[in-house]
Amino acid sequence: MLQNSKSAFGWVTIILHWLIAVSILGLLALGFVMRRLSLDPSLQFSLYQWHKSFGFTVLALAALRAAWHVLDRQPEAPAGLSLLERRAARTTHAILIGLTIAVPLAGWAVASTSTLNIPSFYFDWFVIPHLPMAKSEAAESLWMSTHAILAYATLGLVALHAMAALYHHLVRHDEVLVRMLSTRQQRRGEFEKTKGSQVTAKRK
Repeated sequence: MLQNSKSAFGWVTIILHWLIAVSILGLLALGFVMRRLSLDPSLQFSLYQWHKSFGFTVLALAALRAAWHVLDRQPEAPAGLSLLERRAARTTHAILIGLTIAVPLAGWAVASTSTLNIPSFYFDWFVIPHLPMAKSEAAESLWMSTHAILAYATLGLVALHAMAALYHHLVRHDEVLVRMLSTRQQRRGEFEKTKGSQVTAKRK
């Protein structure tokens, strides 16, 4: 099941979700490490290039995820969720999708406005051109602050999102987390619901 169904996420959504999630956590960790002043300059340069390469990858995946979110149907919320919880989930997802695009874009702006004019080597395969932005220390500082603030906001929202998913799984025992892990359990649930409806209809 590649596409989403009425009550379940498809493999495209699931794979994009976890690829972006893992990449973002890796980028945040790499961002902390590469800014250590004690690092060897050559190693630091390599880490910056790896950070930018994974950042561009996340940007592409996030753009694809945003397009898929718009084009594909969205499953109904699991039973038992209140209207407030459903609205909060939709809002959180929309903000996370926006942030996964905004953070790497801000990072791209940092590289583009830097007066050092260092090329962005995408995994040493090719050079990604800078955005058509004026280079200045003030602009670089602005975009660096924006990139950091958005990254911390993403980290906070991801942590909140993860805690909410674990709460639903461990405390409320619903399908909020399970349906983002596999389609098998979801298909089984849909089959049982359909079978139950057929049995009820026959009894009537």
